[in-house]
Amino acid sequence: MAKTQGYEDVTVYELSDEREQELLDKQNECNFIWTNKAGHGLGVIMNYVAKDGSIWLTATSQRARIKALRRDPRASVVISSMGTDMGAGKTITYKGVVKIHEDQATKDWFYPAMADVISPYPAPTPEAAMVHLDTPLRVVLELVPEKTIKFDGDKISQASYTGKVPGQEV
Repeated sequence: MAKTQGYEDVTVYELSDEREQELLDKQNECNFIWTNKAGHGLGVIMNYVAKDGSIWLTATSQRARIKALRRDPRASVVISSMGTDMGAGKTITYKGVVKIHEDQATKDWFYPAMADVISPYPAPTPEAAMVHLDTPLRVVLELVPEKTIKFDGDKISQASYTGKVPGQEV
């Protein structure tokens, strides 16, 4: 087998656990991805709350993604550093299974946490965000990660500038 060279194996440029947490704390949007009946991957940008090792999101139960998740709970979340002070090029992908929560206890802790994330947009205050969230058809989604893929573009950039790209060392 040939030796990996250049940028063929980007797993060596993994985001550290500390930088992963920093990204989770600083970003407030993710691309949530699921599959439809035909097996096509679909994604939407959603706000999230990272808590207890899971990614928590919400939507109303009549949305196509909720129907799809009830049929097949496998999904992914991609979080990018774009728009944060971390700069571009840092990403985390979580692949896992979604649990759909409809119980009041989950909504009681989740709604205030999400209200803090989504205010001042689309609601001007956390209190106004709570009104936006607390609707009869709303469910809470918990993506429980089974696999994580992390990438730190700063590491690949540093390797390029220092000439320490695997197989291309000066």
